[in-house]
Amino acid sequence: MRTRNILWNLLGLGLPLLIAAVTVPKLLTLIGSERFGFLALAWGLIGYAGALDLGIGRATTQRVAALIGAGDEHLVPDVLATATRITQYSGLVGMGLIGLAALFGAYRLIPANSVPDQEIQVSMLLLALALPMQAISATYRGVNEAYQNFKGISILRIALGAANFGAPFIISLFTNNLYWLVGTLVFSRGIALVIYRKLALNCIAKPLVQTPGAYHKAHARELLRFGGWFTVSNLLSPLLVQADRFFVGSLISAAAVTLYVLPYEVTVQALIIVGAVTTVAFPAISGLLAKDPAQAVLVFRRWLVRVSVGMLLLMSALALIMPQLLQFWVGDYVSEDSIKVGQILCAGVFLNSVGAMYFSFLHALGKTKETALLHMFEVPLFLGLLYVAINHFGVIGAAIAWVARVFFDGVVLMIMYFRLQQGNRNAL
Repeated sequence: MRTRNILWNLLGLGLPLLIAAVTVPKLLTLIGSERFGFLALAWGLIGYAGALDLGIGRATTQRVAALIGAGDEHLVPDVLATATRITQYSGLVGMGLIGLAALFGAYRLIPANSVPDQEIQVSMLLLALALPMQAISATYRGVNEAYQNFKGISILRIALGAANFGAPFIISLFTNNLYWLVGTLVFSRGIALVIYRKLALNCIAKPLVQTPGAYHKAHARELLRFGGWFTVSNLLSPLLVQADRFFVGSLISAAAVTLYVLPYEVTVQALIIVGAVTTVAFPAISGLLAKDPAQAVLVFRRWLVRVSVGMLLLMSALALIMPQLLQFWVGDYVSEDSIKVGQILCAGVFLNSVGAMYFSFLHALGKTKETALLHMFEVPLFLGLLYVAINHFGVIGAAIAWVARVFFDGVVLMIMYFRLQQGNRNAL
């Protein structure tokens, strides 16, 4: 694993947070708690849209990297064309579902006093347009990762992150209309798709790019076989991560989403450190497992210790300074409950960091079925726990439920890893 690639990933994920830190308090003041709550839900829905690629982005990374290693790069355009068609169709299905939900008034499930129904409905219809763009972008990003072009996609992530927070702030200086704010998110995803595609095509040898690839059923079967179980995790993981804010919104109010999301973003965004490591670890460890399994385990354990110790120290410090940090960041919007939510989530972020490392290693081994079944088991338990905890303890209950879920997830993933190690020492 190249440290340089991890640093590029960290830069691409981290710099947008600085922009968020500057713009979010001012944006909150300009548009108010309710509109900010709906905007936060829009960010969550766009994040969930990444699940619509059916695991093809991940499968594309694995398949293209394998073709390059085997000297069969001439097949890459066909794999890319096949993957793009699959994600295009899946994204269109997602767009249709969200569009229908908007037309039939699903937004009324979240109480709102100051935001007109029509404003929310138009915003949902705009969000629907972003779904196919997000899905197709995952394919082109997968090609870039296969070619180790972490620098290019990190620079794009910086720009996209800046647009994610900065563009709504700029619009809010002129209007607080929700669909104008959401429209900036959709527009930035369209620009990102164009650039992801250009970066991917620049990675592929020019003679190959000059001849457009073609869809092949054989490639489709191979991609879907790899991404099939990963799709289950990809669909359920965002639900496990984002369901808390939607439950807070529906069971309490849109304004309560703001009280919950502010400390949530402060703490959970620290996971970018782990994401920077696991994004590089997946292709690196996958390759090592094929060549030298013992070396793969050594690399994994080395980075597991580094991530665990680093995140323990970071989240302990963050929990201690949470009151001062929130007060400095958003001032009057801080409440005692918000501070407690942030401190509780610090423990969950540490546990999730450890679990993410085991999750990445298991996927490098091809154990997507096992992790998908775990997520299928977790979802009803988590949603039930959220319902009970929020009804009894409000936003603090949502934080407790989230931590309980990631603790369970991490323990099971660790057990899976050690069982595999004991049962198949040749593979590990």
